[in-house]
Amino acid sequence: MNWKAIEHVPVLLYILAAKTLILCLAFAAVKIYQRKRLEAKQQKLEAEKKKESEKKEN
Repeated sequence: MNWKAIEHVPVLLYILAAKTLILCLAFAAVKIYQRKRLEAKQQKLEAEKKKESEKKEN
């Protein structure tokens, strides 16, 4: 059995954990960005509808 490889297992697990954490944070950041973009788009549409309804009333 290769004991040198077993000595590096904790380091490899830390690297794997760090990589997983970075990927999760990146995924969360993308989802937040998409949600904010969608909310901004919806607000813009609501503002346009409000302007159109005000024009129709006048």
